[in-house]
Amino acid sequence: MALVALKLVTIIAEGFLEEKLVREIKKLGAKGYTITPARGEGSRGVRASEWEGSNIRLETIVSPAVAEKILSHLAEVYFANYAVIAYVETVEVVRGEKYT
Repeated sequence: MALVALKLVTIIAEGFLEEKLVREIKKLGAKGYTITPARGEGSRGVRASEWEGSNIRLETIVSPAVAEKILSHLAEVYFANYAVIAYVETVEVVRGEKYT
């Protein structure tokens, strides 16, 4: 069994951005994604009420080039005005061709 090194991009964002983020990461080259609810506290604190909405955790496994495109796009469009964080990890996957 051969393992392929790829990048896992994780984005934690305000839930109302979900559809837009999915559309954009796919346009940038992601083949798929996983979304789960997210809770926690960060530099912007804890949400004060339910009307502000929940957060999501969006994960996608991509090539290093696509990971760089996604991170650059997030930095340009979202970081200044939205509660969005992102990080990248190197992962080894089976059937790497499914992700590139």
